Amino acid sequence: MSSTTTSTTPVFLITGASSGFGEAVAQDALARGYHVIATARNSAKLGALKAAGATVLDLDVTNDEETLAKVFREAAAAYGGRITHVVNSAGYLLEGAVEEASAKEAFDVFNTNVLGTANIARVSAPYLREAAKTPGQQVALATFGSLGSWWSGAGAAYYCSTKFAVSGLTVGLAEELRPFGVDVYCFEPGYTRTAFLQNGASGGSGDHRIKTARRLDVYHDSEAEKMRSALNKYNGQQPGDVVKCAKVIVDVMTKDGVAKGKEVPVRLLLGSDCVETVRAVCESTLKSVREWEEVSSSTMH
Repeated sequence: MSSTTTSTTPVFLITGASSGFGEAVAQDALARGYHVIATARNSAKLGALKAAGATVLDLDVTNDEETLAKVFREAAAAYGGRITHVVNSAGYLLEGAVEEASAKEAFDVFNTNVLGTANIARVSAPYLREAAKTPGQQVALATFGSLGSWWSGAGAAYYCSTKFAVSGLTVGLAEELRPFGVDVYCFEPGYTRTAFLQNGASGGSGDHRIKTARRLDVYHDSEAEKMRSALNKYNGQQPGDVVKCAKVIVDVMTKDGVAKGKEVPVRLLLGSDCVETVRAVCESTLKSVREWEEVSSSTMH
């Protein structure tokens, strides 16, 4: 244990590691010889990562502060009290029109995607600040926005609004932790081929796409219904490669590979579809600013 106490070998703690980005990042970090603490609401689903050398723990990002603090103490104890990199990839998609979702369904998706992200940032900050005191130690915290951090649409407004919120939260968090030597990144992937879009039962669990329990006939031929159909068609056909994304994420967080010697933006797009979306949004926004600048400016004292 004493060797891990003085080592600068990265110690990654990853939430939502049972599938998707969390699992891929964990596998990439392990392949590089890094220490990995993989977590999920049910750690029994982390058998493959455990077999590959990861420490596995139960962790629900919506737990109370005392429970989260206890899990982090247990996690840090596995490697001499050290956690140097935290990846918060827990999250899910609530599919349905705004009117169709119940108050609880809306709260739950914000509780996991946004407040859960804040919970992990809050409980991990002391460990990351401490780790940053070691000379030569790279320290980083990562959150996940998405293409939905830039674009929202019918049938996915709840999910996209959570991603808008996560990206905004992360930008502020980056400024707060930068003076302590902690890098903070929000990775914003486009459509990436994972199990994320697999259909979930209404109010169910076990995957990351949950439909609202209520379906209103008035939305049957609407843009919301078109979104449902588009998600079905895209499932399993997403153009993004999660393994390639994971490599970039670990490179950035450890300032290696594609990120070596570079200053990486807090918000990093992953996927050409995300790049195209952001470019279109920015151009449209600037066009709107120019067209309405006189009216916007007329409201000043």
